[in-house]
Amino acid sequence: MSYYSRLNRSFLDAPRLPLTPCSKYVLISDCHRGTGTSNDNFLKNQNLFFAALWHYYSRGYTYIELGDGDELWENRGMKQILETHSDIFRILSRFHDRGRLYLLYGNHDIVKKDARYLAKSCSSYSQYAADLLHEDPSFLADVTFYPGLILENRSSPGAKNIYLTHGHQTDLFNSTLWRVSRFLVRYVWKPLERYGVLDPTSAAKNYTRKNKAEQRLRHWAKQENHILITGHTHRPALSEDDPYYYNTGSCVHPGCITCLEIERMHMKLVKWTLAVRPDMTLYVSREIMAGPVVIGSS
Repeated sequence: MSYYSRLNRSFLDAPRLPLTPCSKYVLISDCHRGTGTSNDNFLKNQNLFFAALWHYYSRGYTYIELGDGDELWENRGMKQILETHSDIFRILSRFHDRGRLYLLYGNHDIVKKDARYLAKSCSSYSQYAADLLHEDPSFLADVTFYPGLILENRSSPGAKNIYLTHGHQTDLFNSTLWRVSRFLVRYVWKPLERYGVLDPTSAAKNYTRKNKAEQRLRHWAKQENHILITGHTHRPALSEDDPYYYNTGSCVHPGCITCLEIERMHMKLVKWTLAVRPDMTLYVSREIMAGPVVIGSS
């Protein structure tokens, strides 16, 4: 199966959410939440992510995670990830309780497409959470993880919908042969990462593979005449010069996380980072990197 067919297949029977002038969505990808060790790339930005989540939750946004939320290639299960980042899952459960949580899977958490996997992970963790954290992570067992999702533009007849997916479908080893890649990451590249050796098969760390993946994503979007938003490459993208392809970036950039906000039919690329006031106090800063871009009507 070609990458083009894999992308098409990701949107078969995809859920459709309304996109209207009243809609408020935040799109985040590639958190790669880990187990708190030196290989946990999310750990350095967890406070930024926590602050961003509270911002969007308190302002009525719907949270959409575009895959690779948890690092399940390097780690064998969810239990320690849930323990390490329990505060994050506590806020996600609040989004879920209010019907404002949608989760996709990527290549690094592709096992989530099997509902039995999450049910088992949550049941093994629930007693710990109930006894020590006074929380219930069982909401994850009720969440369906999708390969794709569509924001249905209802602003005017013929308006373009927005297609959301992770973006790993462009690469054979990150999609069809993901088990081979997982084995190499878990047993070869993870130990070598401690010594500064980067995974050469990763689109996020290899510029040749990154460029190839983005070229294919842009080609699919243009050929299908769709607005396509992905993660996967970790390279944020939002430009009026390219009305077809946008990218959320990731939560594992050095010193910042990036995301896309959709509000009042406008889209912004936003960066959350640690900043310093003139009185030398630190605060979490929300900066607009690009946009707002008007979501096209045709």
